[in-house]
Amino acid sequence: MMEWIRSGSWVATSNFAEGIPYVAVMTLSLIMYKNMGLSNTEVTLYTSWLYLPWVIKPLWSPFVDVLKTKRFWILLMELVIGATLAGVAFTLPTSFWLQGTLCFFWLMAFSSATHDIAVDGFYMLGLDQQKQSVFVGVRSFFYRVSMILGQGALVMLVGKWLEETGKVAYSWSLVFYLMSALFICLFIFHALILPKPDEDGKNEKSSAKDIWRELIDTVVTFFKKPQVIAGICFMLFYRMPEGLLVKISTLFLIDNPSCGGLGLTEVQLGLVQGTVGVVGLVAGGIIGGILAGIYGLKRCLWPMACSITLPDLVYVYLAYALPANLAVVNVCVFIEQFGYGFGFTAYMLYLIYYSQGEHKTSHYALCTAFMALSMMLPGMVAGALQEVVGYRLFFIIVMLCCLITFLVASFVRIDADFGRKKKE
Repeated sequence: MMEWIRSGSWVATSNFAEGIPYVAVMTLSLIMYKNMGLSNTEVTLYTSWLYLPWVIKPLWSPFVDVLKTKRFWILLMELVIGATLAGVAFTLPTSFWLQGTLCFFWLMAFSSATHDIAVDGFYMLGLDQQKQSVFVGVRSFFYRVSMILGQGALVMLVGKWLEETGKVAYSWSLVFYLMSALFICLFIFHALILPKPDEDGKNEKSSAKDIWRELIDTVVTFFKKPQVIAGICFMLFYRMPEGLLVKISTLFLIDNPSCGGLGLTEVQLGLVQGTVGVVGLVAGGIIGGILAGIYGLKRCLWPMACSITLPDLVYVYLAYALPANLAVVNVCVFIEQFGYGFGFTAYMLYLIYYSQGEHKTSHYALCTAFMALSMMLPGMVAGALQEVVGYRLFFIIVMLCCLITFLVASFVRIDADFGRKKKE
């Protein structure tokens, strides 16, 4: 029993540690830079570039496998992430806050991506097959808990301190110092509790030449797969509406009504997006997974394609109605996030489907690179587009981009039984 508790504790906390820096880089930075006075164009451009480490992650993931142990990389990256969080907090009150924070966010993003590689690999080495199966739900649950903490509780905490002090840099510094302290605690905890499996580090003798040869072979075979053009287009453009929407929706919710926004406070934003929205996202994903297991990906593709696009209409409504009732805003965000969670199931299943065959693990890593790129590229232009056309027309353009989602979904070919639970 104690061995199960010990295993469960490091599985839970290591996956919690995966989520916090990702939320800091992708969500908290967005809100923070908006609070600090940057334009929507600047905010979305700077923060979208931070996706790059996840885009190129497959290039250095083989080296993480052979250079030192995965346990070593987990502990080192948690220490570095803690330091970069403190670095953001330290530079915020300075005159070079923009350059300083961007530098530390870049380091945090690379460290977080490396930490992801190590944690995912260590999960396979540190647990037997029975525990791997049992703790799958624990991994997912605690990653979602980190999202609620980061996007919900911490944003609400910033809002509370802003209301009390009126000092933007000071309030955000306190939150990042708090996250830094949390990561130092996680580092100490994991240094004491992470096991030392014999298999960890056994690939250290592979040469750099062998790694590069295998990496090139992986890339070549990836692009020789059947339907490669349709597959890559699906990976890049299925989420096109969400790629445009994801950053602007947050900025719209907190922007001044005089600029066409809803004018929510940070406390309200933490509730709406970081709590209600995350619950909707998780619920949609769970239901999507259940239905895909019953009917298979092929039958679920079109309902899920509609689900990931059509609920974006709620932002067209919000931009025109500008409701003052927070309950209405909560319902709209819940609907959109539920639809995204449900529709995203088809995307993740397709990545698994495309990765089948030889080198499936490496091919899946390349698929996730295209997944990150699908959010990075639209996000880079979203702010500039919004500032040219305004929030209302921007959300209408998002809806027109749904046609791209339907187009790429029509090109892919999927086996009828893929994803469906087989009858015994």
